Amino acid sequence: MPRPEEAPEEPLEEAVEDPFDGIDPPVLSAREAARRGMPGWPTPGEGFPPPPVPVPDGRGGDQVIPRPLATRLGRPAPWAGLPAERRRPTLADVQAALDAAGPAVRSERETLPGIDTPAAVLAPLYEEAGELYVILTRRTWNLRSHSGEVSFPGGRRDEGDADLWTTALRETREEIALDTSAVELIGELDHLATVTSRSFIIPYVAALPGRPETEPNPGEVSEVLHVRVAELLDPAIYREERWQLPWAEDRPIFFFELVGDTVWGATGAMLRQLLGLVTGTLQRGQLEHL
Repeated sequence: MPRPEEAPEEPLEEAVEDPFDGIDPPVLSAREAARRGMPGWPTPGEGFPPPPVPVPDGRGGDQVIPRPLATRLGRPAPWAGLPAERRRPTLADVQAALDAAGPAVRSERETLPGIDTPAAVLAPLYEEAGELYVILTRRTWNLRSHSGEVSFPGGRRDEGDADLWTTALRETREEIALDTSAVELIGELDHLATVTSRSFIIPYVAALPGRPETEPNPGEVSEVLHVRVAELLDPAIYREERWQLPWAEDRPIFFFELVGDTVWGATGAMLRQLLGLVTGTLQRGQLEHL
């Protein structure tokens, strides 16, 4: 779905203090900081700077990346040195890697009092014609936050959810009408927390028996994306940027440039860890997302 000429302006959100380091003033997301004209971002009307290296031809999406002025290229893909055959995992490889990795590292946020409602996302995987695929969604352009961005299906826990695995399944049904009766939980990625909220996210990795029938909920999802894992493991479409932020100097931000879309932010960090665990190039505790 193409981006409209003028996306609706998002209302300013209240800043939330980071409960870990007592930064004053309150911490904002990069997007909010850019909207408020904080030092380090272009002035209103200037536009954000391009990535530190060109996006490969035919790739990238219409997402607006709130890139600060002080941005440089980071490290290559963790799996960049692997031969091509090591970059074509199977579903069995994913299961074995998650089993060997041990328990997911919990977010420090989970141990603090007064957290907001936690959230969960689902990373559904399936095989078709000898290829491993992961399902992602593109958010609609009319959402209040993160409009047009690519993410895993998921959301916040409802009072009626027995646990966060139930949350992930319910949200996936609501967003893409996936029949979750045959979904098999095969592991978790490290739990996420962000500096702009008092919540945390559990990413669940799941196996499907084959390519599923899906239907995007037009209120939230503009398209369901079926992406080959081998494509995501192509070092040419991966990029790490180092962002200079007032509250997190030299922060790594991870990007995957698809045909028609850019995956970045929390979803980029989760994908990076999943691919790193599967290829043996990352370990638990190397999510590197705040």
